[in-house]
Amino acid sequence: MNRPAEVPEGLRRRADGTLACWWGEGHDDYEAYHDTEWGLPVTEDARLYEKMCLEGFQSGLSWLTILRKRENFRAAFCGFDFEIVAGFGDADVERLLGDAGIVRHRGKIEATINNARAALDTIDAHGSLAAFFWSFEPAPQDRPLVIDYRTLASMPSTPESTALSKALRKQGWRFVGPTTCYALMQASGIVNDHLEGCHRRPVIEAVRAALERPAALST
Repeated sequence: MNRPAEVPEGLRRRADGTLACWWGEGHDDYEAYHDTEWGLPVTEDARLYEKMCLEGFQSGLSWLTILRKRENFRAAFCGFDFEIVAGFGDADVERLLGDAGIVRHRGKIEATINNARAALDTIDAHGSLAAFFWSFEPAPQDRPLVIDYRTLASMPSTPESTALSKALRKQGWRFVGPTTCYALMQASGIVNDHLEGCHRRPVIEAVRAALERPAALST
């Protein structure tokens, strides 16, 4: 009898034989996020703002907590319409601090409002958030040849995410450290960090190959 092939580190074999990244297993929320959203290229400004804010809220917490509260966050922050959130004031901060459906952290709430205003400035300067964020996409030759578990574990941030973090801070953004920026790049498809062998990796690669990158504002 043939022994089943050994599953590479960081991958899990599902009952149907499909291989998936380890973190996309164990919870239905994680599996759905892994299989339908994480890594797909995002070029809409509102969604990029939302993802950056949620990555900031996740700092120090599990991503599962954020996923399960995401609809509450969307309701609390007007669908992450940054033009509306930019107008929030002290009364809104107090309202949000009393909202048990979200993460009630004053610094992160105030950063979300601040970052809505910074997003408007970024758009004025660069044409769109998408053009700005995607300008930090690493060149293929600057990426590891193989994305496996150990490679991924060794890079919680990258030179590109560090540069993005510095550029965002220069424009007034907060809670946007290099690790948070790299998480945003992974989630938004600016990089493809599904592991080699994961069933989603070739899907994401195909979408990225066909993607028309957002253009920066002409000067």
